[in-house]
Amino acid sequence: QVQLAASGGKSVQAGGSMSLSCSVSGSSSSRYHLGWFRQAPGKEREGVAAIGNSGSSTYYADSVKGRFTISRDNAKNKLFLQMTGLTHEDTGVYYCAADRLWSNLLARKPTYWGQGTQVTVAP
Repeated sequence: QVQLAASGGKSVQAGGSMSLSCSVSGSSSSRYHLGWFRQAPGKEREGVAAIGNSGSSTYYADSVKGRFTISRDNAKNKLFLQMTGLTHEDTGVYYCAADRLWSNLLARKPTYWGQGTQVTVAP
């Protein structure tokens, strides 16, 4: 079982950058695949990016490819999301999540969720 806590969300202007982090705690947390999800007002939660437990595999939603970078530091039990070229469409609550199965992350059904952090991008 793992616990996750996201942080770093803030308000920026379009074109700006932002970094989110997520603290991952619990037994064998480095064995979990991790991901970032977001939910905009009135929309369903969507997958943004995911990273395998070793860090060698990554997934990005088409809407963020080339702009967002996911990374992890297993020694520090941290997950990161570096976001650049932000647009108003990136606004939403961002959640970090974890699962032992990669397929569950890609299916947007991870077992463990952290609380969200608000990202607001002014147009």
